[in-house]
Amino acid sequence: MVSESSLPEGPAFYAQPSFLTRPRWREWWTVLHPPYTMLHLALVTVGACLTGPVNTVHWIATLLAFFLAVGIAAHALDELNGRPLSTTIPARQLIAAAIVGLGGAVALGIAGLFLVNGYLAIFIVIGLLAAVGYNLELFGGRLHTSLVFALSWGAFPILTAYFAQHGTLSLASFVAASFGALVVKVQQVLSTPARDLRRRVASVEGSYLRVDGSRDPITKESLLRPYERALKALCSMGVALAVALALNQYIH
Repeated sequence: MVSESSLPEGPAFYAQPSFLTRPRWREWWTVLHPPYTMLHLALVTVGACLTGPVNTVHWIATLLAFFLAVGIAAHALDELNGRPLSTTIPARQLIAAAIVGLGGAVALGIAGLFLVNGYLAIFIVIGLLAAVGYNLELFGGRLHTSLVFALSWGAFPILTAYFAQHGTLSLASFVAASFGALVVKVQQVLSTPARDLRRRVASVEGSYLRVDGSRDPITKESLLRPYERALKALCSMGVALAVALALNQYIH
């Protein structure tokens, strides 16, 4: 049996990798939530490569915009609002990261107005509202719901990336967006208890009584392991699908 003391330290399974030696940089790594950011960018690629032809410049610009808006800005705002990761990053640095991230994403969106069409402004406004409103729990927390999270983090990147490619939306893009929303919903269902176990549970007591009369101890690690293994698989699954779609567009 593996003891609970063998659990990797940190508020998440991807926190503080050993190859980064400076504490502040380890904290920034954690704030960026690399597996979830990769899954989010994979959904952007799903939207961009759903059907061809693919404009590579538009695809890369969309990836960069979502990395800035979500990977950096939204996650910085989330940590600023209540310190869920318990980092020591100064508030001014988190605010600066959010401003730079959102500013860069908006700048890329404005450029897209000339490259795609003016309707892209709708996506810019929705993206800003989701990134700021959800993570700072504005409007009395009305935007901080599981539905908003699934739509804005799962469906929205697919629809935006598709629109950036074709200047319109299709029935297929909405079906793909429902896939993205469901993927993010699964992520949320798994990550919520995993976060609770890592950040709020000190220890677990009890055991399973099997039908043959034997007992297996219940530990914090035994409860946490399946959640985090499923999360790793989910993130890898999203990246694999994105790579497959991209290869299908560029390699025949």
